[in-house]
Formats: sequence, C-alpha cells, structure tokens
Amino acid sequence: MLVGRYFGSKEGLFAEVVEASMTERTVLTSDPAALARDVAAALVRRTAPDADSLDPFLLMLRSAPNPRAAEILRAGIENHVEAHLLDVAPQLRGTERAAMALSVVVGFWLMRSVIGSTTLNDTDEQALARRLEQVFALLLGD
Repeated sequence: MLVGRYFGSKEGLFAEVVEASMTERTVLTSDPAALARDVAAALVRRTAPDADSLDPFLLMLRSAPNPRAAEILRAGIENHVEAHLLDVAPQLRGTERAAMALSVVVGFWLMRSVIGSTTLNDTDEQALARRLEQVFALLLGD
C-alpha cells in the first residue's frame, strides 16, 4: 500500500529508482579536456575485481529484459547520463558517438565485472586504462 501511496505503482517506484541511480556520476567526469582519460581511468578503477558494485549497471542488467523497464531505463540514461556527456562534449550532438561511448562503458563493465573476463582482469590496469583512453578519444574527440 505504501508503494501505491507514494509512487502510484511499482512502475512508479522503479522510475524513481532509475532517476536516483542515473543522476549519480559513476564514470563520467566534467572536464572536456581530460574526458577520455578520466572516463577510462574511472571505468578501470570501478570495475576492478575488488571494487564496489556499480548499482546503476546492475539495475540496467537485471531490468532490461522487461520492455517497460527498458523504456524507463532508456529515458533515465538519455535524460541523465547521455545528456551529461553531451553537455561536457557538445561536439557529439547529432551523432551516434555518445551512445557508442556509453555502449563501450557498459560492455567493458559487463565483461570485466559480471562475466569476469580473465584477460581483462589479468591485464595491468594502467595498460587497460591507456587502451580504453584511445578508444574513448576516438569516440569523444573532435
């Protein structure tokens, strides 16, 4: 009854959870000059085997199979994460590169943290960060 009273429905509660979790900056930074480097370093650090879990990613992974949940997630990602990226890197507006960069973030997180890729987890973290920085520089650069 409390869910209905405060959120209208379970779907309303889920939408509030998505809103709250997508507003926190987990790997994106705000310095355009160092965006590729900072995102790569944060992603490697936050996906290390001993790192805390990234709740927005777990929320996305567990909820995406439900079509309505996917709609809510998509809106949260576009309204918060992608919008922040476009504010920091306005040259990406009107292109697919912001969405591609976010796909790299999610794919790397999935392979390293959830699947536990032996190669990604055994590779030197500085080397991983340098290679990811190159990928992000390609996607996020002018």
